[in-house]
Formats: sequence, C-alpha cells, structure tokens
Amino acid sequence: MRDTRPTTNDGGDPVAPRAVRLVVPATVTTEGQGVVVHRPFPGKGHPDADPFLLLDHLGPVSVEPGRSGGFPDHPHAGFEVVSYVLQGGLEHRDSRGNHGILGPGDVQWMTTGAGLVHSEMPAGALAEQGGVLEAVQLWVNLPAREKRSEPGYGDIRGHTIPVATAPDGRASARVISGESHGVRHTLGLRTSITYLHWTIEPGARVVQPLPDGTVAMAYVLGGAGDFGPHGIRGGVDSLVLFAGDRGPVLLEAAGGTDALSVLVLAGVPLREPVARYGPFVMNTMDEIKQLITAYRGGAL
Repeated sequence: MRDTRPTTNDGGDPVAPRAVRLVVPATVTTEGQGVVVHRPFPGKGHPDADPFLLLDHLGPVSVEPGRSGGFPDHPHAGFEVVSYVLQGGLEHRDSRGNHGILGPGDVQWMTTGAGLVHSEMPAGALAEQGGVLEAVQLWVNLPAREKRSEPGYGDIRGHTIPVATAPDGRASARVISGESHGVRHTLGLRTSITYLHWTIEPGARVVQPLPDGTVAMAYVLGGAGDFGPHGIRGGVDSLVLFAGDRGPVLLEAAGGTDALSVLVLAGVPLREPVARYGPFVMNTMDEIKQLITAYRGGAL
C-alpha cells in the first residue's frame, strides 16, 4: 500500500504531500528551422502556470551535417529564460554581445528584460557532423517592476551543477536552481525558482520538499512515474500539475527496467496581468506595441 502519511516542515509540523490537480500531455509543433518541440504550455486549453510562461522540450531531433536546424535571430523581452541541453549542443549569440556554447548537461540563463535579439544554433560537432539535439527551455515571467531591467546572461557548465541524492541512494537530482536534500544551487535570474532534474530507479520513490507559497509541477522526460499521494500516472512528455501551494511532492518511478527522468519546477505566482505577443511578454498591450516599434526600428 502506498505510504501517504504527511511529512514534516522545518518546524516539525506535519505537512500533507500535494495532490495532483491535472496531467497534461504536451502538444507537438515545430519552431525555428524545423525543430520538433513538445510543449505542455502555453496552448489552447492548457493550464495557466504563473509564474512560468512556457515549457518546451526540443527534440530529440536528428540534425543533418551542414544543416542549421536551429533558431536564427529573434527578439525577446519581459521575461527570463533557462535553457538546459540534454544532447548535442547549442551556440548562443545576442545583440548585447554575449556568446556561449552549451554542451550536454550545460545550462544557460538569460534575463531578457528591456529586450534583446538572440540566436540559438547547433554547435560544434553537432553542426559539423550531425547528430541528435535535445534540450529544454523554460520561460519565467518577470514582475512588472523588472520588465524594463537590463538584460543579463550566464552559462553554467554541467560539471559544476551539484547533485543531491535520496536517502536510500536510488535516486539523484541535478540541482539547477533551488534546494534538494541539503544541496543548493542558484542561477543569475532575478526570479527565484526551483528547477531540479531527478533520475529515479524503477520502483524507487522520492519526497521532494518545496517552499511554501509556490506552484509546483513535474515534466516527464523519460520513463513513467506515479505522482502525488494517490499515484497518478504520468508518461513521457506529460506535465503533472500539483494542487495547493504548501507541502512536498511525491515522485515514484514505475516498475520495469526504465528509470524515471523528470523535471520538478516550482515558483511563486506573480498574480499580475499578462500581455503576450509572440516573443514579448508585458503587462499591457500598449507596452507590447512599444516593443514592436522598438524592434522594427532596430532598438533592441
């Protein structure tokens, strides 16, 4: 029988694990130069995930030698981006003079703020010899007071990202941002989020505490899992949304031979108006129109 007993918070008080509110399958689309994208949100009928704006699982897609298969110059403004490469490589360039190359396991954060133009193209051996590209991109909204902030950028090498281990040793998490089992890591984002990549052996179970006041979700990259106190199943490219804003989340890998590879995301909702038009996210449509004018005039 599944153990659904409450865990405790730092003060020792019992805290019930969060129930599952909804499981959403990703829709499949193409972006950039023909890159296949699995997107659980946003989309028609898909859930509001404040403070998160978009989650894209890019690929896995085969890139032919000499073919770009990436994302040429395009603008952004009003939010923050976390890019996480799983396979292959991406090269970043932007109108603020930043340049970086991401390989497997590397992470990039970017505050678009008042606006910039950037590109993300296959890098290194992937561009020259071909291969498989797989990455995850997350957009995080900026509060109104930060939307005109100076853009920022940084690359995090995979070997520097700390790893947390479950007490029984049967699961581990790359702590991209936030905290897990005593291990902490932060990005240069202006917005505080939890971003964990758990790998859980078949049949193993993880209790992941999260800060109070946060919305929480899990996105399955590989394998299958049972989530929450009632064991709601989620398969590859499905998003599991948890109810409430307090308590840990329960993750359990399904039985069999495949480990569960799953992202756990949490953040504090902004509860502010959202106006979005393609790559721009502001609070009003008047602000969007100003950005479009600036972009067309070459001011980003």
